[in-house]
Amino acid sequence: MTHKFNHPIPGFSAPAVGFEAPFDMLEACHERVVDRLALLARLQIHLRAHGCDAQARQAAADVLRYFDLAAPLHHQDEEIHVFPPLLASADPVLVQAIRGLQEQHRFMERAWAHLRRVLLAVVACENTAAVPWAGLEAAAVASFTAIYDGHIRLEEAVVYPAARHALAPLQWQTMSSDMMGRRGVGEQAA
Repeated sequence: MTHKFNHPIPGFSAPAVGFEAPFDMLEACHERVVDRLALLARLQIHLRAHGCDAQARQAAADVLRYFDLAAPLHHQDEEIHVFPPLLASADPVLVQAIRGLQEQHRFMERAWAHLRRVLLAVVACENTAAVPWAGLEAAAVASFTAIYDGHIRLEEAVVYPAARHALAPLQWQTMSSDMMGRRGVGEQAA
């Protein structure tokens, strides 16, 4: 099932990866972030042309679902398992990068709170002529998208490779178990 503007249902656009490969899982989450950001951009255009019709309401619900549920878990994965060993690094450039990423997580939370209110209005809208996207201004979406773009690039190019090297096999297993447990997937390892 797809939206009028060719967006697949959430969770089915990124390749399937398992929690046994936690960094692959984190990168697959990045793919879904990029997908939802593209959907958000298309939603802006769609709302201007069609108002809040059924496709707009579904797209808004899909974006809400991802950034309300999956994105916070992804950030927790990084804050709990990826960032701490790198903050203990003797590399001041890496430590500074991690501190910047942590601050970006806080910025993303604040920016999402604004976009979330507008998307909730779109989901609740029943008048297809009404356009409750006034708060979904291009600057807010562009800023939210840009911060994620730079964030993802830094994590995949610098941080994840450094963390893969820094974490011991037991830490990978703990990370995997914790990611599964917080998502209610399988049995959480003791």
